[in-house]
Amino acid sequence: MPQARATAPTRGYTASKDELQRRLARIEGQVRGVSKMVAEDRYCIDVLTQIAAIEAALDKVALGLLDDHARVCVLGGEESEREQRAEEMMAAVGRLMRRG
Repeated sequence: MPQARATAPTRGYTASKDELQRRLARIEGQVRGVSKMVAEDRYCIDVLTQIAAIEAALDKVALGLLDDHARVCVLGGEESEREQRAEEMMAAVGRLMRRG
């Protein structure tokens, strides 16, 4: 008997997945650039400046994901799951804020 193929679940970021992947690829390139800077013994402050730019880019991605989650998964989700999803979201916000 043939098995039914599982379809990927719809996530809050599904509609913007291509843009999200482009942003993450740019961040990945920035991280490789910082690694190269260290290998080349570049000035500490220049390396730190690039790390701050990477953190800012990651924060922007995270905020976008939180926004998508709030709109699609919490507000647009099943009423029976909203409380749990809101709690998950707030826990994620807490983890993001404790960073550093």
